Amino acid sequence: MAAVAQTHNAAAASGLIGRLMVAIQHMQENRARRAIYRQTVRELNVLTNRDLADLGINRAMIGRLAHEAAWGTK
Repeated sequence: MAAVAQTHNAAAASGLIGRLMVAIQHMQENRARRAIYRQTVRELNVLTNRDLADLGINRAMIGRLAHEAAWGTK
């Protein structure tokens, strides 16, 4: 995320084009994060309850775990 901060600083110096480039970069990052989220949910939903239990996961945790995989913990 340090690269994002650096991009923000460069964008402030270059005006409208810079802000547009930053907005596009944010959209690309969010798209990639959503793809990670969906893939994680899909892969965990395929597992049986027994497989999930072996991993220490229950079905109610899948959404939270996918969110953490994509966006990290808060």
